Amino acid sequence: MKSSREKYFFGVVITGNIGSGKSSVCDILKQKGYDVIDADKISHKALDEISQKIALEFGDEFVINGIVDRKQLGKLVFSDKNLLKKLEDMLSFKIESEIYRQANIFEENKKLYFLDIPLYFESKKYKEFDKILLVYATKDILIKRVMKRNSLSKDEVLKRLNLQIDIEEKKVLSTYIIDNSGDLEHLENLVSEFLQKLKEDYADI
Repeated sequence: MKSSREKYFFGVVITGNIGSGKSSVCDILKQKGYDVIDADKISHKALDEISQKIALEFGDEFVINGIVDRKQLGKLVFSDKNLLKKLEDMLSFKIESEIYRQANIFEENKKLYFLDIPLYFESKKYKEFDKILLVYATKDILIKRVMKRNSLSKDEVLKRLNLQIDIEEKKVLSTYIIDNSGDLEHLENLVSEFLQKLKEDYADI
């Protein structure tokens, strides 16, 4: 899927590693009235649309009543880079098409919007978006959060983190950084500061 534009001026990509708090930042932005394109939500819908193909490629046990068991499928693909690549290849066209479709609408409205794309750097796609917000937390914090949230062992979390570019490397590649090492109130303040910085950088938005 190729974009119809060379650059998306009004879109800001939000990314980070598993457990960094991207969803919390997106929730705060939505509460403030901003539109957020959610790549995960799009991928979940796309996954169910190809549930028969998933059953054929990965096994019937990963599909229950036409709905993909994402948790079990995730355990499988995150333990094997080749299987993860196979799944990504099956979904990529549908996901990219929908992301660009929504982005084109927001660009026409000339209104600031955000794109929640967890694997932005890993995908090497969506280069038409050049404003990147990294939601950051140290690796130790990421591990503890994901172990608690997803009921995974430390080894299982490390397998998933090791499939992603190190978050310290992403800091160098990002336009903006929010350090989400504190509590929710602190995060809300940081998001407000970030929005103020955006308005200063793009005064005509």
